[in-house]
Amino acid sequence: MFDPKKFVETEIEETKKKIGNEKALVAVSGGVDSSTCAVLTHRAIGETLVCVILDDAFMREGEPEHVAEILSKPPLNVPTKIVNVRERFLQAMKGLRDAEEKRKMFRETFYQVLGETAKKEGCNVLVQGTIRADIIETVGGVKTQHNVLEQMGINPMERYGFKVMEPLVTLLKEQVRMVARYLGLPSELSERQPFPGPGLSVRVVGEIRPDKLETLRKATAIVERELAQYKPSQYFAVIIDNEEALETSKSARIQETVARFLNVPSRNVHVKIFRDKATGVEGGQRRYGEVAGVKVDTMNGKVHQTAIQHIVALQAKIITENPTVARVFYAAKGLAEKKPYVIGIRSVQTKDFLKAQVSDVSWATLNRIAEETINKCTNVSTIYYDVTPKPPATIEME
Repeated sequence: MFDPKKFVETEIEETKKKIGNEKALVAVSGGVDSSTCAVLTHRAIGETLVCVILDDAFMREGEPEHVAEILSKPPLNVPTKIVNVRERFLQAMKGLRDAEEKRKMFRETFYQVLGETAKKEGCNVLVQGTIRADIIETVGGVKTQHNVLEQMGINPMERYGFKVMEPLVTLLKEQVRMVARYLGLPSELSERQPFPGPGLSVRVVGEIRPDKLETLRKATAIVERELAQYKPSQYFAVIIDNEEALETSKSARIQETVARFLNVPSRNVHVKIFRDKATGVEGGQRRYGEVAGVKVDTMNGKVHQTAIQHIVALQAKIITENPTVARVFYAAKGLAEKKPYVIGIRSVQTKDFLKAQVSDVSWATLNRIAEETINKCTNVSTIYYDVTPKPPATIEME
């Protein structure tokens, strides 16, 4: 059985031996992995650790300042600096649409900036909060986690000018939370839902544009506030360009499947195959597939609402019959007028993040989220709930 006390005592001694008298840099995103890594390393080497948050334009509203305050003040006392590199990341990611291209560009820019920061601070060691699931997904080809280097044959000293230490690399997420609790991290960090290293960039499906990113930031605040009370394992919003692929025969086939499954007239079923794709997983391997948006109207023009697990079963039938589809979205609210974007709500339950089930969110909650998002995000025309488990989808969109 995992013992966080023994783990912490062992890693503190190991970290002291490995770093010695050198200075080390740690970059924190605000998630439990990097925050735990920073506090653990600070316990080992104290003030020779330089802790930074890269404000890369992809964090949530007010997040860099809030996380820096929590880490810097008692009881943690880890002095934390914010490095504003927003414009650099936006320029680097400009024009990219493919999920893997975006992840690799994020990784390259991230480590270039860290290399420059390490040099400026006189640090030869980078300590980072890579965990076992990051290695499994990257080496397995599911998705490129930005913090996996040596396991992919990248020599960080040759390429970026520092050596890497990963004290949490043998742990799974729940074990990291146990270590965080033992170290005394406040619950808002130790129990915090995962937030990807590349931040909102992987929740902007397709090309990243400033107005699209800002709309997602607004939707994220609404979704997180409304869903937090249910304590899902992970919950967030995504944004997609409201542009369809030319897949009329597939849309018609899905329309008939939905009509039969829900026992509604096919004229009341509207299906979109979006132009931009999302990441899925099949047999442990990455699958980049289509996103199907399904909207079902009642006879009086309202959204057809049935049990969420019934819609999850419908999703399974759609993906089985159409293997190029990786995700199914079901509309909670839609406007007749076409606007540039649609929003997807994602909420899942999981123990190990290698598999996940769709949360049974009530329709009352989905309706509240949809109503407020449509009102506050004037460039959005439809709000969907992502009804795809992992597998066949991944938890994040990209």
